[in-house]
Amino acid sequence: MNGATSNEASAKLERLRALLRDMGSALVAFSSGVDSTFLLRVAHEELGDRVVAATARSHTFPQRELEEAKEFCRAEGVRHEIVDSEELDIPGFAENPPDRCYHCKRELFGKLADLARRNGLAYVVEGANRDDDGDFRPGRRAVRELGIRSPLHEAGLAKSEVRELSRQMGLPTWNKPSFACLASRFPYGERITAAALDRVGRAERWLADSGLGLTQLRVRSHGDIARIEVPPGEIAHVAASASEIASAFRGFGFAYVTLDLQGYRTGSMNETLTATERKSALG
Repeated sequence: MNGATSNEASAKLERLRALLRDMGSALVAFSSGVDSTFLLRVAHEELGDRVVAATARSHTFPQRELEEAKEFCRAEGVRHEIVDSEELDIPGFAENPPDRCYHCKRELFGKLADLARRNGLAYVVEGANRDDDGDFRPGRRAVRELGIRSPLHEAGLAKSEVRELSRQMGLPTWNKPSFACLASRFPYGERITAAALDRVGRAERWLADSGLGLTQLRVRSHGDIARIEVPPGEIAHVAASASEIASAFRGFGFAYVTLDLQGYRTGSMNETLTATERKSALG
C-alpha cells in the first residue's frame, strides 16, 4: 500500500472512529476474522465498556475460530458473549438453497439484536467492507431488514485497507487467511449435515496444519469427492504431496480427492448459479 493510499486509509479510519462514537454503544458480531477483529479493536478504543462482542457457536463455525475469538477478547479486556446458533435447525438452511446465507444471518442477527436490547446497547454492528459489494452475499438482505450497521462499509474501507490498518495496530489477524462458514463448501441443493460439516472441517484443519505453508485454502465437498482449492502459485506444491493428502482425506471419509486447477477463489460454488437464481436469492 503506497503513501497516498495509506493516507486515504487513515482518513477512513478517522471516519470509522467518528461513526462508532456517534453510535454511543454497540454489540459487535465477532468471528475472529480480519474485519471483525479490526472493527472490535476500534470500537473498544472508542466506546470502552459500552462495547460487547458476540460470537456464534454452531456446527458451521470451527472450534479453533471460536477459541481464537475467546482469547482475543480476554487479551483485549472486552466482554464476550457466546450465542448458540444452530443453523441446521433453521427451516430452509440444511437443504442448501441459493439464499441459504439469508436464512442463517436472519436467525443469528435476530438473536444478536435481542441480546443488544437486553444489554441496553444501541446498535448491532458487523464487519462487511466495501469489497463485499462485488460478491454474491444473500446475507446482506438480512442485515438490511434487521437494521444492522456495517461501519467499515459506511466508512468506505476496503479489505486491503483493513489489513494494512490492522498491521499498523499490531493486530495478529492482519494477514490471516479469509474464512467463510463451512456451509459454503457444499454445492447448492446438496443437503448439509453435521457429519458432512465435520468432515470438511477436519480436512481443512489437517491441510492448514500439514506444514505445506499454504496461505489460503478451501476444501469443497461434492458428495464423496473433495475438491481442494489453493492459490494458483501453490498448486504444484500441493500436487507434490498428493499421496499423503489423499490418504489423510480418505481417512476423513472422502472416496476421491481432487485439486482445482483454477485455484482458490471466493464463492466458487456460486459459479453455477443462473442470473435468475442470483436475483431471487438477493431479494
